Amino acid sequence: MRLLLVEDDPAMQTTLTRTLERRGIRVQACGDGREALALWLAAPPDVVLLDLSLPGMDGLQVLAAVRKAGLRTPVLVLTARGTVGDRVLGLNTGADDYLPKPFDLDELEARVRALARRGADTADLDDKSGPSAIVVGAIRYEKESGAIYHRDQPMDLSPRELALLRPLLAQPGQAVTKERLFELVFPGAQEVQYEAIEVVAYRLRKKLAATGVRLMTLRGLGYLLKADT
Repeated sequence: MRLLLVEDDPAMQTTLTRTLERRGIRVQACGDGREALALWLAAPPDVVLLDLSLPGMDGLQVLAAVRKAGLRTPVLVLTARGTVGDRVLGLNTGADDYLPKPFDLDELEARVRALARRGADTADLDDKSGPSAIVVGAIRYEKESGAIYHRDQPMDLSPRELALLRPLLAQPGQAVTKERLFELVFPGAQEVQYEAIEVVAYRLRKKLAATGVRLMTLRGLGYLLKADT
């Protein structure tokens, strides 16, 4: 696993680098927002640990720029900003998970590995060697941009709704277990109740209602996408 660590505190950067490398993770570290953006765009890593308070360019600005460029690298935000508002802002900008300081190193590693698995599980959606888009009914997923369209109009989806929809698009008409989807939507989030996946599914189902594509619940199996005929 290749990990980009963006942390401006030298002691924290050194501790995290040594700890993660001892656990078999290759770490590239930097402490400046602009440098982080350049490294990220030049050679996208498997996972990014991103602090928000950075010199040169704020962490949220870095994240927004990368998402605008079409990169969907899994991101775990590390920050002393622990308020709900800050968490929502980070997630809405495109973060996949959020861990306030101070944190347990074992929990950090678990979340990093969960994000890496999530990236690997959806890698086939980003494979440019095959078709450039996945189409289910009137919904089209563009691999290059990462956008999802309904009849050529971009759909307004939150990061968690997108994380739920992508693996279902990869297997239209086939069930994906709730356990697997929970891990993809809430990677490493031990404090989140299992039922939270149903809330995300409910919101996504409402957004799909007018598209002719249904998000179906199969009791005991999970969820699947089905286009109306």
